[in-house]
Amino acid sequence: MLINQNSSRLYVVDALRGFAIISIMLIHNLEHFDYYFLPENLSPWMKALDKQVWDVLFFLFAGKSYAIFALLFGLTFFIQSDNQAKKGKDFRGRFAWRLILLLGFGIINSAFYQGDILTIYAIIGFGLIPVAKLKDSWVLIIATLLMLQPYEWINFACALQHPEVTPANPASWAYFGKMGEYIPKDSFIDTVVGNLTNGRPAVFNWSWENGRVFQTLSLFMLGMLAGRKGLFKESDSNIRFWKKALVISLVAFIPLFQAKTNVGTWYTCEALIRPLGVILSSWANLAFMIFLVSSFVLLFRTSLFNKALNLLAPIGRMSLSNYIIQSILGSFIYYGFGLGMYQFTGATHCLIIGICLAILQGIFSTWWLNVHKQGPLESLWHKATWVRADK
Repeated sequence: MLINQNSSRLYVVDALRGFAIISIMLIHNLEHFDYYFLPENLSPWMKALDKQVWDVLFFLFAGKSYAIFALLFGLTFFIQSDNQAKKGKDFRGRFAWRLILLLGFGIINSAFYQGDILTIYAIIGFGLIPVAKLKDSWVLIIATLLMLQPYEWINFACALQHPEVTPANPASWAYFGKMGEYIPKDSFIDTVVGNLTNGRPAVFNWSWENGRVFQTLSLFMLGMLAGRKGLFKESDSNIRFWKKALVISLVAFIPLFQAKTNVGTWYTCEALIRPLGVILSSWANLAFMIFLVSSFVLLFRTSLFNKALNLLAPIGRMSLSNYIIQSILGSFIYYGFGLGMYQFTGATHCLIIGICLAILQGIFSTWWLNVHKQGPLESLWHKATWVRADK
């Protein structure tokens, strides 16, 4: 018998969310939590190994882990809405207040790590409210249109009309270029101020420039649809669905990845390359994300892997706490106000640090949930969500 298979709780979702949190943290470590720096005096073999580690992890997780997280955000919205609907209540107003609270958590997290996604999710999450009561077919149409990246197609069409026009550098570049003024320094206050005043615009602009806004809202809606269809519940029909999804996503990913990789050989005009690159990257990441999710769900349903993957469930149940904790620890490890390890660690060493942090978060999450019903920040978020409300 598989662990927890008779429980009404979707442990596969907890474990999948834990997987997303851990893989996000591994990428963040490789990036020195958004401060890209190549240490000097590395031996040639270490540089070669670092490149392999970097390429493999970015291929596996970059742009995919966040997509999983976004998909599960929409799923959670459905679960909470459905629970309230069964009590005859409309969750949308309470969800709006919950997003405002999430924005507060995100601002706190941004003080340590400018790459925070909580603030972005809090803002984009309002897009779920007007579609929450729509029929599945309409939600799917809207999600598909968003995933097609309409803004980038407009840019592409304009570039076809005026290929001689050289586009300006992305706005985020100027902001990211200023990070060296505060991240390497030993002042915590300067780092916080820099992250909030310079880092936030950098990340917001980057998210827009790379199609993350449309993609994230689309994934929120797809996650909501997955909840409506009960795709993460254990059933033979769902197993068949995930097997088909695995095959189709893999078949789709291969040409999309090749197209994304070679788009620069199709055109010499940067105005054409840039929007088409965003479109193909978002589609390739979507396909590989579905492949990862399908693989995870199918492996979770087997007796061979169920117990091991269930170890990720406590991390997933405390995803908000763990996400913010990793930002605090990561900034202290790599930034100038802390240990300043950005100066000495290449991708290989960063991966080892990330794995150690993942193990520590797993131990901490398991211990905490043996004593408490929810993670520390999850409990605070829950209590603040339902303040002055009949639960």
